Amino acid sequence: MQRVGLLLRVKPDKIEEYKRLHQEVWPELLSELRAAGIRNYSLWLAPDGVEFGYLECDDWQAACDYLAKSEVHDRWQVFMQNYLDSPTDAAHGGQPVQPLEMSFLME
Repeated sequence: MQRVGLLLRVKPDKIEEYKRLHQEVWPELLSELRAAGIRNYSLWLAPDGVEFGYLECDDWQAACDYLAKSEVHDRWQVFMQNYLDSPTDAAHGGQPVQPLEMSFLME
């Protein structure tokens, strides 16, 4: 299992709408994330718009490759570009993220 930490930045004037949209994530997107092997996915948003994402998967690169071919995921990423200051990372399935290096783990 791989643990993946991601850093995003939500535009300050879009934070409330961004939070609302994430309470109503498209069911077909959730299905695609699961089909990509992603599980235990959570997002943590600070008041200034800095957001930390955490997820688990068996193979992060394979998950990104799968999502890069997903029309549903692509539509969501295009939609989210209205809310994120982060650039899209084509190497990670079009994710507008900055992957983080794990510096500590206590199990």
